[in-house]
Amino acid sequence: MVARKKVAVIGGGVSGLAAAKVFDEKGHRVCGFERSHDFGGVWELSRSYPDVQTQSPKDLYCYTDHPMPDDYPEWPKGPQVHAYLHSYAEKHRLARLFRLNTSVKTMERRADGAPGWTLTLEAGDMTWTEDFDFVSICTGQFSEKNIITHPGQDAFIERGGKVLHSSEYTDPSICAGKDVVVLGGSKSATDIAVNAVKNGAKSVKLVYLENVWRVPYFVGGINFKRLLYMRAQEQQFNQWGKNPLQRMIAAALKPLVWANFRGLETLLKTQLKLKKHGMVPKTPIEKEVSCSVPIVTPGLIECLDKGQITPVIGTFDSYTDAGLKLSTGEVVPCDVAILAVGWKLGVPYLPQAYQDKLIESDGQYRVYRLAVNPDLPDMGFVGFNSSFCTVLSAEMIANWLVRYADGQLKHQPTAAEMNANINMMLNWKRTERPAAQIYGGLCSAPFHFKHFDELLSDMGASKRKRTNPLAEQFSYPNAAAYGSFLASTPQYQAG
Repeated sequence: MVARKKVAVIGGGVSGLAAAKVFDEKGHRVCGFERSHDFGGVWELSRSYPDVQTQSPKDLYCYTDHPMPDDYPEWPKGPQVHAYLHSYAEKHRLARLFRLNTSVKTMERRADGAPGWTLTLEAGDMTWTEDFDFVSICTGQFSEKNIITHPGQDAFIERGGKVLHSSEYTDPSICAGKDVVVLGGSKSATDIAVNAVKNGAKSVKLVYLENVWRVPYFVGGINFKRLLYMRAQEQQFNQWGKNPLQRMIAAALKPLVWANFRGLETLLKTQLKLKKHGMVPKTPIEKEVSCSVPIVTPGLIECLDKGQITPVIGTFDSYTDAGLKLSTGEVVPCDVAILAVGWKLGVPYLPQAYQDKLIESDGQYRVYRLAVNPDLPDMGFVGFNSSFCTVLSAEMIANWLVRYADGQLKHQPTAAEMNANINMMLNWKRTERPAAQIYGGLCSAPFHFKHFDELLSDMGASKRKRTNPLAEQFSYPNAAAYGSFLASTPQYQAG
């Protein structure tokens, strides 16, 4: 009999909802904590900039038992995703499990010697501690703003200038008639740059450190999910853990793989006019693909063509009376500076001694299956396995984590086995695939299928692939199919 646990779920976004549902279904007592006033995480409306939409098509951004509505567009807008997450919470009655406007301040091992953790919680003017048998951290990679400053910023603001983190860009009217400079080259940066143009900005500069490969929603007229999310395409990248036979096959096919990626690069250069705008990356696309590869914002190329957005390779140096000085030495006019510089990855409420066990000196995370660390018992992460199909990834790892917590994996790994696998993965990221080090190494893209295969094998699923081999090899991950794969795992109930 599996003992019923009291489980803390920290975060009420995509990952927190998936974890709360799974632990609740298994019979555990779930206590969810969300620091904001609403579910949704990055999709919570007060955190969403105008015109934000998913990078993934809607059938790749959904839970296994809850497809997005038919009337949603292929790439839903932020408010639609927010409504979808609420509908999922309502379907599974998840609101009863959560306490909103509640923050986790610290977590320590229980003083009574029992397994688990003691959380210090804060809501309004109330602070209290509470013991839990297991903690699922579901705050993902986009929880704490990466706030940076530059010399002269205070004086710039005193003169009437504005400096915003991208998540604070909620009122596009501030751009009307203004000189806008956006720092960053991610999709959020280009989304905001295009939005600033649409809202009457006098000028828009896009400042970023280096050119990166970008993927349009349609590559040569074909929805990119039908080209880039296939198991067949994934197998062309240098995966981890290849056996000698697989390495031999990869070596034999290397010329064909090389030709495939050079053809894709040529198509992207032509379609996106990368040479014209000085935006051709230096790194081969097959070495760069990871969670950091942005989707092309609709309207970006048109704005570049018309000179409405000017790309500049560099970064901010300082604010001056004449405007904003860049690292290139150029001084550009600036009324509004928007910092699309991402988020800080970390678990700030975890004691430093445990953070040292979790995070290597170079920032890489020591996590088995992107979910647990053997030196941090009775806890795990949902949403650290970032990908191009984030919702499905969160649901898959949540199902794996509850079985790990309950000792119900087909093969429950020992600490030694986990450490050996972690070390192998770290070596692969550092030596064979440096692009995999992005976000602390917490990204399964572009290896969705391989990651899911490992999780399903661990869970003892009797069904791991679609019956149609062509669909399995040449089509994108299907959420409903993965629902049937999860249903084929051994079932149990805590109590």
